[in-house]
Amino acid sequence: MNEYEILLTWDEEAQVWIAENSEMSLVLESESLDLLMKRVRLAAPEMLEANGKNHKDVYLNFVANHIEAVA
Repeated sequence: MNEYEILLTWDEEAQVWIAENSEMSLVLESESLDLLMKRVRLAAPEMLEANGKNHKDVYLNFVANHIEAVA
């Protein structure tokens, strides 16, 4: 089993979610968190293969980072 942590960060200025993982050289963005997670699931095997890493039996650990002010 290969597990990769995907950091999901909200960019307030751009109003988009950003997904990043340096091991896969993965950086994607989307206005919707659900859509972004779907895009990551599709792109991850391709990025792993392109970087010469095993793309079978892969698990993605999505970690969200969303900071906002509460009035």
